[in-house]
Order: sequence, then structure tokens, then C-alpha cells
Amino acid sequence: MVDQSAIGRSFTPVTAHVEPGRLRYFCETIGERSPIYRDAHAARAEGYSAIPVPPTYLFCLEMMDAENPFEFLTELDIDLARVLHGEQGFTYHVPAVVGDTLTFRSRVTDVTDKKGGAMTLIAVVTEVTRQDGVHLADMTRTIVVRNPKAAST
Repeated sequence: MVDQSAIGRSFTPVTAHVEPGRLRYFCETIGERSPIYRDAHAARAEGYSAIPVPPTYLFCLEMMDAENPFEFLTELDIDLARVLHGEQGFTYHVPAVVGDTLTFRSRVTDVTDKKGGAMTLIAVVTEVTRQDGVHLADMTRTIVVRNPKAAST
């Protein structure tokens, strides 16, 4: 079971390049039809330097380019079969656009037991920086771990 000692734990940084083909595939998959995510002229007309990414794309990009996308679970000895998606959020400081190379640095910020220990909520914050060192975004996510019931005595 994950406990308070996990707070502050960091994981291997992930570096990913924002490629137009993968972004186009992502937009198709989620049904995103806005021209700013598909056409460089439309994006520039809206003030972007290139085609921007939709808000949730960063989470997918980090997972796709991680050498071990489940390192977080492995390092904290969490069984994937017990994991539920709690919530996630994105705070953008500047847009991510096609051509950017991004670095994702994740760390555990909180561990809370709920329902008398039946579940543990693990909060993770990921700082995203651009190739020039600019702090581009912060991603937050809460993972819910269903804990096994204590053995009866």
C-alpha cells in the first residue's frame, strides 16, 4: 500500500517532440474539428506561431514517449488492475505547438487514504518545459488505488 513516504518522489523525465502527424491522429481520435489544430494558416490567424495542441494532448504525448509509461506504478509497487482514473487538470502558461520539444517532470505531491483505507488517492504534478527552458504547463492527476481488504482473522 502506498503511504506518505511517496510524497516528493520523482520519476524519470520524459522528452517528447510535438509532431504534426501524431497530433492529427489524436485530433481524429477525439473528434476535434477546429481548424486551429489542423491548419497552420488558421492557427497563425488566431495568433499562434504554429499549430497548437488541444489541452489534453500533453498527457497522451507524455505516455506515448515514455520509455516506461507505467514507471509511476512500478516504482510505487501499485498493481495496474487496482488503478482507477480519478481526475486530471492542465494549466497552460504558454501554448505548446507543433515543432516544440517538451520535457515532462513528474512528482508525487499527496497521498490520502479514503473509505477507511479501502482506497488511496495519489496526487501527481507534472511540470512541462519547452526546449528553450520556458515553463509551458503544469499537469495534475489523481490516481485512485483500490486497496485489498485486510485478511480476516
